[in-house]
This record gives sequence, C-alpha cells and structure tokens, in this order.
Amino acid sequence: MWENCRAMRTKLSTNGRVVLPRQLLEQLGLRPGAALDAKLEGGSIVLTPKEGRRRKATIIIDPISGLPALTFGPGAPILTNRQVQKILSDFP
Repeated sequence: MWENCRAMRTKLSTNGRVVLPRQLLEQLGLRPGAALDAKLEGGSIVLTPKEGRRRKATIIIDPISGLPALTFGPGAPILTNRQVQKILSDFP
C-alpha cells in the first residue's frame, strides 16, 4: 500500500524532530504517540511502525445505524473514508 507512495519532502527541526506528512500517517493508520523502529539502510533512514499489542475487539451497537459493529477501544487506529472505500472496492 504505502510502497507506491511518491516521495514527500519534510525538514529536520533544530531539535532533531521530523514531521511526517499527513498522507503517510493516514495510509499507515498512525496516530500521535505511535512507536516506530528506526534504522539505517544503505545511507537511508528507515522508519517502520512497531507492531503494538493486539487489542481485543468488542461488539457494540452503532448509535447511528443501529447495527452491530466492532470496536477496539480508545486509541485504536481510525480508518479514513478513502481506506474504507478501498476495502469495500476489493470486497467480492
């Protein structure tokens, strides 16, 4: 999915911080505080989302539709409209 993304430019702050473009964060489902592994590969800095502990899903009744839905609780990644459309377009 994200391998096909075009390169995006960002800057290193005076504190050594890097701001990742929103499009990348959305595609990866990353939120503030997400853990990333950092390493050097052939002169490039590679950041890889660190897999967190698995969350337990709970079935709830969606207050808008009244239909059953899964929730993974607070802090779970939020799907964007584009991601939902992509998932549904691949559905048989």
